[in-house]
Order: sequence, then C-alpha cells, then structure tokens
Amino acid sequence: MNRHLISAADLDRDDAIGILDTAEELARAEGRPIRKLPTLRGLTVVNLFYEDSTRTRTSFEAAAKRLSADVINFSAKGSSVAKGESLKDTALTLEAMGADAVVIRHPASGAPRRLTDWVSGRVINAGDGTHEHPTQALLDAFTMRQRLAGGPDRHGRGLDGVRVTIVGDVLHSRVARSNVLLLATLGAQVTLVAPPTLMPYAVDTWPCRAGYDIDAELRKSDVVMMLRVQQERMSAAYFPTVREYRRRYGLDSSRMALLPEHAIVMHPGPMNRGVEIAAEVADSDRSTIVAQVANGVTVRMAVLYLMLGGAAEGSA
Repeated sequence: MNRHLISAADLDRDDAIGILDTAEELARAEGRPIRKLPTLRGLTVVNLFYEDSTRTRTSFEAAAKRLSADVINFSAKGSSVAKGESLKDTALTLEAMGADAVVIRHPASGAPRRLTDWVSGRVINAGDGTHEHPTQALLDAFTMRQRLAGGPDRHGRGLDGVRVTIVGDVLHSRVARSNVLLLATLGAQVTLVAPPTLMPYAVDTWPCRAGYDIDAELRKSDVVMMLRVQQERMSAAYFPTVREYRRRYGLDSSRMALLPEHAIVMHPGPMNRGVEIAAEVADSDRSTIVAQVANGVTVRMAVLYLMLGGAAEGSA
C-alpha cells in the first residue's frame, strides 16, 4: 500500500482486495472473548475532524482502540482552530506530539493531500469537501462482497461483474466519487443516476455509466446505493421541490419491487428518510445500512493494521 490513503485511486486491485481480505480475517476475531489486538500498541492515532461526524469518527476511534493504539480526538470546535489557527499550524502541533497517523475530515477538497507535506506520519482521508471518502468506499465494497453471491467465501476476489447503481446527489457526494473509482478497480459495473443538475461536470471521464431513468436501472442492478441530498452544500435550487425529487428519484417499496430478488439496498448515511429513501425500505431485510456501520469499524481496522502494523513491529 501507499504511505497515505487520500483517494480510492491510491489503491490498485491487489491493495483493495488485500484490505477486504484483512477485514474478513479481523471480522472473525470479533467473536473472541477479548476482541482487542496488540498490533498498534505504542502508536498514536489522531482523529482530526473539521466537520461534524458520528459514524466515521466513532468507527475510526473504535478501530484504533481495538488495535491497542492511543487515540487523540481533535475537533475544530473548542480548539485553537476556532481562534483562527491554520491547518498547517495544527499539523505542526500534531507532529510535535508524535502522531503516527492522522485521520482527517475537512470541508476543503485537497486538505488531506496538503497535510501530507507537514506531518511525517500516515494520513488517512476521512472525507474532504466534495472530493473523496475512500474508507467509506472500502466498507461499502466489503458489505457488497459479504452480502452478494459467495458471501465471506469471496476471499481473494473482487466484485467482478457486480452491477451497482448509485442514485441521488452525485454532484456533492465524495462517497460517490470514491465508490466509482474503487468499484471499477474491483471489476464492478457502476451506473450513476441523478437529476441532470446533480450530475457532475465531465462525468463521462469517470469509469462508469451515467443515466437519468432510475426505474430502468433498478431492474438490472445487484446493488442500489442511495445518496443523501446534501442541501447544506447547495447554494442554489437544484430541483423544484423535495416532493418532486422524491417522486422522480426516491426509493420506496414500489420501486424496490423492481429490483432482482437477490439485490441489496445501501446508503452511506446519514439518511433523509422520506426523501431519497422511504422508511420501509431503509428498515427492510434487503437494507445493509446497519451492516455498513458495523463493517466500518472492521474495514478501518484493516486499513490501520496494514498502514501502521509494520511501524509497530519495527518499534517493538
């Protein structure tokens, strides 16, 4: 693996499958009476979050602690950032504290890449602006591999031929970007479906298809991933009304019936119930939303294990 994980494009097929396989091995340890592993004992992982987060920050913290690392949670609120401290000065402070890895979420696209210039430890992108969120894509791929044909026996395999449809606010979604890149690397066939106003410019250069008819795509999908409408990132009206969006692009029980019997429904969270996904769909047996949260800890353990495990062994 590369020294840092900034983009899903940083992972080749062997890297990605290696993370998924390691996550499977770690998941098997979950049933043990003592779930904690000594792998990262003596190392420090800093969670540096400039945006609010529940699932991602908590799962990175749980992942690091289960590997016996020391964890420092740094929030922009209540810190010197609120007094005007720059990212560089914050990074130099973390460097002085001896951070072995920095997990960063930042509203500015490119901030994690910039951080790599200022710290000697590993940097993991936990979401930067509308750019990328690579560990979310990894946990999504892990969940797909777990739930689709072959289940946990897909060890050493990718997602070749799996048909994934990603629906919703693609324009503002860092999850969509990372998923398109990673799923293509793993051999999946990805289709993006969104209103024209929420489809990114130059999407034709991405390794996927783009369309606007959700009903046509659902009928041939193994996976449908619904994206939240990120109104907090919108400076204009991208669709007439929420009701109209729900009618054209929302996933309700009648639309779910169009899916093949084996198909699963995913959502990276947080959800807008009743907008992009109906409550009865989110809570159905086909939904993997709760599993995605649980898998987030396991997959992030695998990322930390593979990126920092060698450093821990070297210092032992």
